[in-house]
Amino acid sequence: MHTESIVSGIPVYIDGESPDIIVMLHGWPDSHEIWARQVQHFKRTHRCVRFTLPGFDDPKTRGFSISEITELILRVVNQVTPNGTVTLMLHDWGCLFGFHFAATQPHKVARIVAVDVGDASSPAFKRGLSLRAKWMIFAYQMPLALTWYLKGPVGDYLARATAKYLRCKTDPASIHAGMSYPYAMRWMGARGGLKNLIGPTQLACPIFYAYGSYKPFQFQSEQWLQTLSTSPGCKVVLFKSSHWVMVDCAEGFNRAVSDWLAPQECEGPS
Repeated sequence: MHTESIVSGIPVYIDGESPDIIVMLHGWPDSHEIWARQVQHFKRTHRCVRFTLPGFDDPKTRGFSISEITELILRVVNQVTPNGTVTLMLHDWGCLFGFHFAATQPHKVARIVAVDVGDASSPAFKRGLSLRAKWMIFAYQMPLALTWYLKGPVGDYLARATAKYLRCKTDPASIHAGMSYPYAMRWMGARGGLKNLIGPTQLACPIFYAYGSYKPFQFQSEQWLQTLSTSPGCKVVLFKSSHWVMVDCAEGFNRAVSDWLAPQECEGPS
């Protein structure tokens, strides 16, 4: 069963009828459609809820603050389960926004499936980055931050060129500079910045973390991986993939997540 609704002006797409709900949050430069193969798999056992991050479908977006994004996620969750909890399935910026939501609304999140971005805002992550990795991150993120201010044809061209260089999975025609506001938040403090962002190291709920090996650097610290791998109810899985684990290794990823979710949901919310 597929239904659609509007929450705060944002289209929300719902597939499946199960009381067990997965809310999926994507990152740059994607949309809700990046989760297509997960929806196809999980809608048989779960209710899959997706939406495109605010502004990602609007080249002229003003950008959105952390509090605005968190409030939108809460409204979506409350619409699908006013008194219940959900599993968050997150990727890229969706991880950072989802972790923060889980930290500020712990009563709404039973567990988290995070893909390829972990404790990227932690001191341990920053300490572990090599000079080369720091330069590579700056070299693609700062231009993206600038595209948000440039907007228009020039901004769109630079955003698409960066996406092509990074081998992103999304159709280049759908990529625009408006999607880059999270990078402007990160590097220039736009929309209040990210200083108050709460990361996964402060979460108590079970976490399944999947990350890819085919990348020049990682978005998690070894310290966090070790802590997570020994924490009750948590699991860490390395895939032979790019940053888009759930696309490159969809079948293996879906199976691994299903195997992890089954006993979690039998035990009920944590």
